[in-house]
Amino acid sequence: MEKYHIYAFEKLDVYQLALSLSIEIRTLVKSFPKEEQFDLTRQIKRATDSISSNLAEGSGRSSNLDQAHFTNMAYASGLEVINHLNLFFQLNYIAEDEYGKLRLSIDEILNKLNGLYKYQINRKTNLKDQSKNK
Repeated sequence: MEKYHIYAFEKLDVYQLALSLSIEIRTLVKSFPKEEQFDLTRQIKRATDSISSNLAEGSGRSSNLDQAHFTNMAYASGLEVINHLNLFFQLNYIAEDEYGKLRLSIDEILNKLNGLYKYQINRKTNLKDQSKNK
């Protein structure tokens, strides 16, 4: 089998954590009531997937500010996940220990996204500059 290319975003810890959270959420919502199948469960799956998707899409942008914009959208999706987790907990769909574990996971992701965002907006060179020098 040929070796495929690993893109830079795939190597980011925050990307790996976001993927893991998406898988964890998908497993969790399988046990939810059927009436939530097209409401809350679909919304939280989209929000968690949006974190890693925005990181991937942003990595293809040539300017630091464009990349930072997508990182900011990933951050906003993480906040949306918190809202959905709060609803799950208040509706008694998840126990307090599961809620706490998921909140710690999303907190870690949000902290790493914040650090990545700060790095991106403060970086002096970007892909546009690098391509001009070639």
